[in-house]
Amino acid sequence: MKKQILVTGGTGFIGSHTVVELQNSGYDVVIVDNLSNSKIEVLDQIEAISGIRPKFENFDLTDKQKVNDFFNEYANLDAIIHFAASKAVGESVEKPLMYYHNNLNSLMNIMECMNEFNVNNLVFSSSCTVYGQPDKLPVTEQTPRKEAESPYGNTKSICEDIIRDTVHANSSLKGIALRYFNPIGAHETAKIGELPLGVPNNLIPFLTQTVAGIRPELSVFGNDYDTPDGSAIRDYIHVVDLAKAHVVAIERLLENKNQNGYEYFNVGTGNGVSVLEIIESFERATGEKVPHKIVDRRAGDIEKIYADTTFANNELGWKAESTLDETLLSAWKWQENINE
Repeated sequence: MKKQILVTGGTGFIGSHTVVELQNSGYDVVIVDNLSNSKIEVLDQIEAISGIRPKFENFDLTDKQKVNDFFNEYANLDAIIHFAASKAVGESVEKPLMYYHNNLNSLMNIMECMNEFNVNNLVFSSSCTVYGQPDKLPVTEQTPRKEAESPYGNTKSICEDIIRDTVHANSSLKGIALRYFNPIGAHETAKIGELPLGVPNNLIPFLTQTVAGIRPELSVFGNDYDTPDGSAIRDYIHVVDLAKAHVVAIERLLENKNQNGYEYFNVGTGNGVSVLEIIESFERATGEKVPHKIVDRRAGDIEKIYADTTFANNELGWKAESTLDETLLSAWKWQENINE
């Protein structure tokens, strides 16, 4: 019998790619999403790619009663991947209460039901923002977490602590937090990709929308950072590589290879790339020009961060495969597909 995986936020950017990879790997997937930052049509695209339409439930995970009803109905869950969260750094600085309410309550409701209904395996969508602005680069899993630069980042740290403490209190529970660096790109079919509702908060969809003529120009937030070209540095990972890391994490839990109860891994490429280098790579990969201007730094942004992925590579047997040019070309093909 197929193992059944709940994917919260499964119609979102990373969630939808992960659902495809899970279904391609033989898992039965149920999605819960309130469609606050995604569209129901994503289900059609997931089905078009994988040949399978995942089960779908539309509700808000901060509603405890609805979460309880869901667990009552789906009594055979083997594991959960929890993506559902508000995720824009800038917005979290403006609306901290919304971020704390949404991101913390949704996780606590899920974990309470995991305890109650004996669902023992959780993969959590965490973030490199838990490291704040690190003193040393690249960051390893031993790099100390720092006070977050934004409420969004703080919710990820608090959620990690909630999982760690809950797992510690219940020896049958197991959790893996995947600390993502910057997911970009789109599925090779160009049927799913990053499609934020409204004005994008992330670099790549804003960049591709600018090249497509939807936005007048891309703002580069700061060129006076202590980096080779003055723009901020991140570790950009292809979303499909990231999705595959979730499948590996699920397998690790289901095969009882997770010995410590709670584990966390850096999921990135190990390469730091500046915003101006992203523009250069995009132009090289696509032959398109990116209209852009330099503006002031943005609140909550850190200067530079990239991963040491040795531990994840060795322990999970997983590695990011795609080049930056390939990844950016996939993002552009997705944008062209949306335009059509």
